[in-house]
This record gives sequence, structure tokens and C-alpha cells, in this order.
Amino acid sequence: MPPFLIPCKSINSEPIIRHGSGQGALPKFSAKSFHPTQYAEIVFRMIRAPSAPGRPAELLEASTIEDPHPFLRRVREAGPISRLGETGVHLIADWEGILEVLDREEDFSANLTGVLVRAQQDQVGVFELPAGEGTQVIATADEPRHAVHRRLLKPGMSSRGMAALEPMMRDWAREAIRDWLRSGAVDFAPVAEILPARVVGHLLGLPPGDVERHREWALVGGEILAGDISAEKLEKLARDTGAMAEYLAAHLEIAGRSPARDDLLSGLAAGVKAGRVTSSEATGIALVLFGAGGESTTALIGSCMRLLAADPGLCERLRKDRGLVPRFVEEVLRLEPPFKFHYRAVRRECELMGYFLEPGDRLMLLWAAANRDPELFEDPDRIRLDRKYPKHHLSFGRGAHFCLGEQVARLEVRVMLEEVLKATREFSLDPASPPVHTRSIFVRRLEKLPIQLG
Repeated sequence: MPPFLIPCKSINSEPIIRHGSGQGALPKFSAKSFHPTQYAEIVFRMIRAPSAPGRPAELLEASTIEDPHPFLRRVREAGPISRLGETGVHLIADWEGILEVLDREEDFSANLTGVLVRAQQDQVGVFELPAGEGTQVIATADEPRHAVHRRLLKPGMSSRGMAALEPMMRDWAREAIRDWLRSGAVDFAPVAEILPARVVGHLLGLPPGDVERHREWALVGGEILAGDISAEKLEKLARDTGAMAEYLAAHLEIAGRSPARDDLLSGLAAGVKAGRVTSSEATGIALVLFGAGGESTTALIGSCMRLLAADPGLCERLRKDRGLVPRFVEEVLRLEPPFKFHYRAVRRECELMGYFLEPGDRLMLLWAAANRDPELFEDPDRIRLDRKYPKHHLSFGRGAHFCLGEQVARLEVRVMLEEVLKATREFSLDPASPPVHTRSIFVRRLEKLPIQLG
């Protein structure tokens, strides 16, 4: 008998113990208890996904953060699934593979149980996160709780409500652009933060006078997922999150005592009264909405402005035909997803695309890699405004977890771009001061975007 064909019990009854090699230790049995049909299972349990190309820490390097696409291309070309060192984290770069994961919630949980971080000596590891009902909400909740959360929010995100919000959005966008032009400032990154912060505050039903706090807090949510966070940043993140939670809990209580309104906090307060969610869950949902509705849209506005400023011809084309702006937004969503990936946690021993996974493993669903698959998209790295299906991308997810706020995000970005094009004659990037992205493996947001006005 070959040495690697060691008899083992059922895949559902015998856990694998991870060693430094990354392989599981398989239990041995006597020849009398062994059955030949166990061979296939033994071999399967030894087939781990291949290692990702390059060094695991490359994902966190400054050059990869600034331009992740060469790294993501190599990962995609290497295969649909690859293992990131001995972290238990697997990179899923294949479109069909991502859809399969999203369709198998019995195997892959949306709960955020740990995140990839830089460890000592240029290594990577996983920072385990404590579980709690206030943390596993909306995007990180599984069924049936996920469906309950979505139902509470859906009335406040209706198409009719979004259409009614457009005139207000347009006023806010004009004000932000006018102040930027009058100030003589060159950095557009802070301008990109204003409209999303005002919109998310309005949708939640928060005081408009607190918009500067909302603007700061909207950028906090992605910090824990950034992958390169120091002890000092963790302390600040804990303080900021605590302040946000206290603020939102107070306004949730106010909403519960007030006459019925059509904002999201009122809907959550009604859910608490009806016993559908706890106060902790409702506060957690509101926290998630700040990041999902604030930072993601800020990131998308910034990416749109960067790509327009880099291509004067494209910019002029959109000035002449504003009807192309929605198609441009979809192409930027495809090329530069605001969130480059989302996690899934492996719930039980299973296989994915022919490779063995076990509880404790995690998957990174790389939207940013799948969105540039040359087998699915002609000229995948170029902006094409003539694509037959412009919304054919994964940047808002798919299936049950499809982004609840995609309508408002698309509307905000379209309005902001239309108002920028109206208010300016021409603009370009500053060759002496290139754009800088925030140091995060998760969010694709510009923290500096110097713009030259013509």
C-alpha cells in the first residue's frame, strides 16, 4: 500500500488537525477495519488548494495597495482557488467559483469571524474576531437573520424614495463642488466624502447638523478589514466605534419614542418593538450602514474622478452626452470595486472546485479579480461604454447578499459626476502629485486626489 493511502473514517466524523505543513493528519486504522472505498476519500482529504503566486505578504505591500491589478491578474491566471501561505485563507478569483460559494451558505458563512493582517517579520496571519449578535448583521449575517434585517431596511430604500431624494442630493453636490472651486483647493478626496455622509445621515434620520461626525465615522468601518492596522489604530478604531455605537443607540431610542417616520432608524426601532431584532442588532445594522453607505460610495466617486481626470477625451465625451454617465459609472464599478473582496468562513469539511476545505478556513471572494476576467469581458482592463450588459459585474455582490443600497449608490455617483461636469470646463491629474489610495487591502478609496482645473 502506498504510504500516503492511509485508511480514514468518514469525512464528516474525523476532524483534520492543521500542522505547519498545511496538511491534515489523517487517522490510521488496522488493515482489518479498512475498506477500499476509503482510498478516494483519503486522497481527496490530502488535496489542498495550490499556493497563491508570490509571497503571501505581497497582498499587503504598498505597491499592491496602490495598484492591485497585476497581483490579482496573476492570482486569477494561476487558477480559480489558491491558498495564502499557511493562514487558512483561500483566494477565490474565478467568477463561477465565487457564484458557487455565494450559493452554498450551508458550507460558507457570511459571518465575519477573522481578518487577514500583517504579522511580524513580513508575515501574514489571521486576527480572530469575537462573535456577537451586534456584529453579525446585514452583510455579515446568515439566514434566517439576514432576511429579517433586509426586510426591516427595504421600505426605506425603495425606488420611489430614491427618486424623491435626487433633488436634495443635487443641491448637496452643487454646494460641495462650489465650495471646492471657491476655496482653490486641489485635493478632491475630501469633496468625495461629503455627499455620501449627508445621504447616509439623511436616510438614517440623523440630525443634519452632525454631518461632520457622520463624514468621519463613514470612513471608520473598513479599518478593521484593512489588513495593516497598528495597535494604536486598533485603539482609535475601538474608541470611534464605541462613540458611533453610543450615538446611534441614543438616536435609535429617540426614534422608538417618536411618531412613525420613513427613515431607516425608525424602521429598525419598529423592529425592536416588535421583537424582530434586539437593540444590539439594530445598532449594529446602523453601524454597518455607515460604512456600506458612506465609505463605499466615497470610494466610487473618487475612482470615477481619477479615471475621468486621466482621460480628457472620455471626459469631453461625457460632457457632450450626459446619457453615457450611468454606463461610465458601471464600468468604474467593474474596474475598481469600492470593496475589493468579501470574506466567507468555512463551516464544515467540504470541497470547492475539487479542493478540500475544513472549518477554520476562510475564503476571500475577489470581486476585483473576477470583474476583469478576459473570458467574460472583451478588453477587460479598458473602459468600454458600449458593453451589451453594463451591469454585468460582481461589485455589488450577487444572490441573497446583493447590496441593498445599490440604487442610492448609483444615484449619488451619477449626480455628483453630472454636477462636476456642469461646473468645470476641463480638469486633469496633477503630474507632480499623483493620487494616493488609503492603505487597505479591502477598500479601494483615494485619500489624496489632486486635480488640476483648466
